[in-house]
Amino acid sequence: MKVIVTAGPSYEPIDQVRRLTNFSTGELGLRLAEALAQSGCEVWCLRGVGATYSGPVAGPHLLPFTTNDDLLATLTRLSCEHKIHALFHVAALADFKVRQVQDAAGHVLTSAKFDSRGDGLTLHLEPARKILRELRRLFPQSLLVGWKYELTGTRADALDKAWSQLRDNHTNACVVNGRAWGEGFGFCTPPHQVEELPGKTELIAFLVEWLRERGARSSG
Repeated sequence: MKVIVTAGPSYEPIDQVRRLTNFSTGELGLRLAEALAQSGCEVWCLRGVGATYSGPVAGPHLLPFTTNDDLLATLTRLSCEHKIHALFHVAALADFKVRQVQDAAGHVLTSAKFDSRGDGLTLHLEPARKILRELRRLFPQSLLVGWKYELTGTRADALDKAWSQLRDNHTNACVVNGRAWGEGFGFCTPPHQVEELPGKTELIAFLVEWLRERGARSSG
């Protein structure tokens, strides 16, 4: 089976030396990519250049990405070159990008590096491209697994957002975690099935086996 795993953070530029980004070490995605490769899959791991996980990763093809658009370009290329059986979208992508920067007097700035000695800057943000929304178009026959990281609300609230993600993006499963969920991870599949995993190691093992079973079922 051919599999893609996205891992780590993207960034969106403020100027040519400063960035907006999400915090992500990339550990879970990289470890999952390695486990899938060890199980016999051919794996492309698309790793954000800001990922800080330093553990050894053997087996997958490692491809770097920078911005959300850069990641989408690589995914588009892979969708044309290979028949991808599954995609695990673990990456923590930037939710906003800079539309405009103004100085304290309200003047729009276009410098390659904004002067930090002034009275402050105002950043005007707009939503960044949502890659998850593009995946079913690019990979119409693939198994698609998204992630939902929620900090506020209850476990029920986190699950509601997982079900919404599945419905809105036509994905096959959603992994939910974060403070709203509580300890560990939830693996959500339609219509309302939830498998609870206590940690990263257990989640990775579960996902590898889930993919193996789904692959065996489809080939049989």
